[in-house]
Amino acid sequence: QVTLVESGGGSVQEGESLRLSCRSSGMRYRCMGWFRQAPGKEREGVAFIDAGRDISTEYRDSVKGRFTISKDNHKNILSLQMNNLKPEDTGMYYCAADLCPLMSLTQPTRNVRYWGQGTQVTVSS
Repeated sequence: QVTLVESGGGSVQEGESLRLSCRSSGMRYRCMGWFRQAPGKEREGVAFIDAGRDISTEYRDSVKGRFTISKDNHKNILSLQMNNLKPEDTGMYYCAADLCPLMSLTQPTRNVRYWGQGTQVTVSS
């Protein structure tokens, strides 16, 4: 059993920054990620992290160089630093956790087991 709670969303102007946090409790998963869903669009992976001995990250092309995913393994808090935000970044952002093979941009989202409630990010031009 895993409970995920996101925070940090808000409304900002284009070019500004936000930092999202996801606090997890229960069973700990080495691999976690952030997804987002804009109105009228399918949910898409944004960034993933394998926080094992050798930390590995994966980013959607459109956020590379602007977003940074990290995890505090001691506190079990997942973060997403979002810089230079663009209107196309607008959407509901979800924290998720599951076995590592499922936590990748190459995998469909439907089989991911644990999800947070989401936090809204709105970027205005």
